[in-house]
Amino acid sequence: MNKLFVSLVLLSASLEAMEWVSYNQALKIQKQTHQPIMLDVMRTDCHYCIDMEKKVFQDDAMAKWLTQRFIPVKINLDTDTMPIDQEVTFTPTFFFLDGQGKIIKKIPGSWNIQDFKDLTKGIK
Repeated sequence: MNKLFVSLVLLSASLEAMEWVSYNQALKIQKQTHQPIMLDVMRTDCHYCIDMEKKVFQDDAMAKWLTQRFIPVKINLDTDTMPIDQEVTFTPTFFFLDGQGKIIKKIPGSWNIQDFKDLTKGIK
């Protein structure tokens, strides 16, 4: 039974190109890597959020590009508490945070791979 559970967990993880971490994990990683945190703030039934997941984050090359630059955290407003003091009126909205939790950049909306890459290219 345990082997089956482990196999299912590994299979589900391999279906998702992006490796999302919790906000608390991201804070620990950030202390070591000094990479900005990328908060993907979304909702379960958000059509635009689903588009970003399918068309951008499930692309292996884009997922690799993003995780080399950022620590990715997904916040679902339907189930999670917003970890920073920001009101979100549109989903998806992306917040990029420095080591002190200061917002470096905020990007609202759904984008294709190239546009999202262009919008995030200069964030450090």
